[in-house]
Amino acid sequence: MPDSPHPPAPRVLGVAVPSPLRRLFDYLPGRAAPPGGWQPGLRVRVPFGRRSVVGVVAECRHTSELPLSRLKPVDACLDEAPLPADWLWLCRFTARYYQHALGDTLQQAMPVLLRQGRALASRTRERWCVTSAGEQHEPPGLARAPRQAELLAMLRQHPHGLASQAILAQSFTREQLRALVDKGLVVRHEEPLSASAPSDDGQLLAEPALPLNGEQAAALGALHERLDAFHPCLLHGVTGSGKTEVYLQLIEAVIGRHRQALVLVPEIGLTPQTLARFRSRFRVPVVALHSGLTDHERLDAWEAAASGRAPIVIGTRSAIFTPLARPGVIIVDEEHDGSFKQQDGLRYHARDLAVARAHHHRIPLLLGTATPSLETLQRAQAGDYRHLRLTRRASRYAPARLELTDLRGRQRRAGLIPPVIETIGETLAAGHQVLVFINRRGFAPTLACHACGWLAECDHCDARMTLHRQPPLLACHHCDRRRALPDACPECQSIDLRPLGSGTERTEETLAALFPETPVHRIDRDSTRRRDALEQVLAEVRRGEPCLLVGTQMLAKGHHLPHVTLVVVVNADAGLYASDFRALEHSAQLLEQVAGRAGRAAHPGRVLVQTMHTDDPHLRLLADAGYDALAAQLLDERRAAQLPPFRFLALLRLEAPNEAAVVELGGLAAEALRAWLVERGLEVDCLGPVPAPMERRQNRYHLQLMLSAERRSRLHEAGAWLIAWLEARPEARRVRWSLDIDPQTLA
Repeated sequence: MPDSPHPPAPRVLGVAVPSPLRRLFDYLPGRAAPPGGWQPGLRVRVPFGRRSVVGVVAECRHTSELPLSRLKPVDACLDEAPLPADWLWLCRFTARYYQHALGDTLQQAMPVLLRQGRALASRTRERWCVTSAGEQHEPPGLARAPRQAELLAMLRQHPHGLASQAILAQSFTREQLRALVDKGLVVRHEEPLSASAPSDDGQLLAEPALPLNGEQAAALGALHERLDAFHPCLLHGVTGSGKTEVYLQLIEAVIGRHRQALVLVPEIGLTPQTLARFRSRFRVPVVALHSGLTDHERLDAWEAAASGRAPIVIGTRSAIFTPLARPGVIIVDEEHDGSFKQQDGLRYHARDLAVARAHHHRIPLLLGTATPSLETLQRAQAGDYRHLRLTRRASRYAPARLELTDLRGRQRRAGLIPPVIETIGETLAAGHQVLVFINRRGFAPTLACHACGWLAECDHCDARMTLHRQPPLLACHHCDRRRALPDACPECQSIDLRPLGSGTERTEETLAALFPETPVHRIDRDSTRRRDALEQVLAEVRRGEPCLLVGTQMLAKGHHLPHVTLVVVVNADAGLYASDFRALEHSAQLLEQVAGRAGRAAHPGRVLVQTMHTDDPHLRLLADAGYDALAAQLLDERRAAQLPPFRFLALLRLEAPNEAAVVELGGLAAEALRAWLVERGLEVDCLGPVPAPMERRQNRYHLQLMLSAERRSRLHEAGAWLIAWLEARPEARRVRWSLDIDPQTLA
């Protein structure tokens, strides 16, 4: 007998439901099978407890550990075809690697509307085009219909047709459109709202590519060598060296082979400028995926990528889960940036998932940065990644070196000392722009009583509340608790309350007073809450008029500010002496990135770094020899200390309102894990438990247990055992816990 077109119908469906439980739940298929039969990747609506939830079929089996009589049938199958296979593979890998529940992973990785049961389909719009009959000189039937004749004449001017909204905006009506359709003069087409078909003239570029210098051409040539294989490369280029142009020309080659490109950027603030540059270069659809989209916009973009209509997909961290019909390359811009790591829930790292995904698809992977993470740099030095260098800027000026300015014994105005203020004035007088970098938002880090020393502290966290002036209040940046400004000191009743230290608001106010004729633009999370606020400010700055930019690290990431010739770092010490072993690496990257905003065009740049520790050997090495020299030294120190990237970490985080419950569970977990490790003979270190750097946050007590191993497989084995142990312990139900694989911060 001939083979059946479909495998035998399964008797049991293993469904991943949105739940923290690390298991599948068995259901009966029900009566109505989808057209292609039951397959992994189909969404189903199932009863779960007292709720009805949307889950994803993960397994099709013929047996269950439970009697079939106890299983409930699925309520409905929501898809005619499974969700994309590459997306399902990535979700399975993510759940397995990060030791997370598959059901919750699938939920986090799909757009909200798919979680709610909506179909995977893009919204459409009508487009009206003239037929060959309508192109005749005098089409019949319009002599007594002047408005129809005017409408037809307008449509003739648009060979690719016009959308309904554009037609109705010209005061034409649907009745007139339908009349032209009835006469055979106009035809209606439905097209996707997102990533509609590109022009059919065969032209890929809307503007010519820029000429490459020797280093850029060599890097691009190396990338072209293996476009059909897994080829991980680190594009290590100084700020302003033209990394984006290499991206663009690599993508041109990939699209020319009818493949798709996925580009990850670290911040939503970078997405508009990146989108603008890509859309001005290419004549193909470019879609974006980031948290600023509506649910409908996100689903439209997701579907356009999954169907292959969008050759270029640009997005932030979560865009790594975007399905691609024809994957051709993955590019991670600013690969070192900490925002690629999700810090709660599913704690994945988008850069590391990009490596796994490129390997799975056997396509090139390009990691671009001026300040590589030590993990990426070590892999490049070991030969796992190809190391491509860009040492020269596109402009004729070399990157500005850091000039350390001693704060000790100096009077300050909003954190700025007189010689620095004088240099700012000279730069503005020369017609240039100045960027003042201070990584603290608000008016001042806290409010203090000058009489008794009282400090405004948060009731819910081991942290001080930040003083804001716009609007006036005290706010905790850890739990978002807000409090009105006190009229007097709560402890001694003194009215002598003073701001302590400086934030972006205070620096903005001081600079506005010092330079009243110069516009001052503050860029931080508070000033850019309104949609498009950041782009509007940057557009004004790019006009080139003298101005002052005051901002946090939002300004340090990838922005091209050609008229900035002076960068001032108000205080470089905040991140140098933190308890986290990665603090120095992250601070050096931030300083180097913000320094890279200076002197990117026609004039050389200067970078003044104010510090209380001009003799610090790490800071001095960064200033004298640059990030690469410091990174080499930090790698030596990490190797000696057996820290990442030479050892793998996992961090068990425990938190609860009851401190005793956290301490008890942490102690029991550490004791049980150590005993199990000895029994199995696994070479995994268990450190702790110890209080988190901020022990009390959001009125909850935080404790940590660190696992460390030389081999990744041993670490995962120990982590899996620890999770199973916790899930079986009644004490763990009173404590919120999570296991963070490859943690990027110990906070």
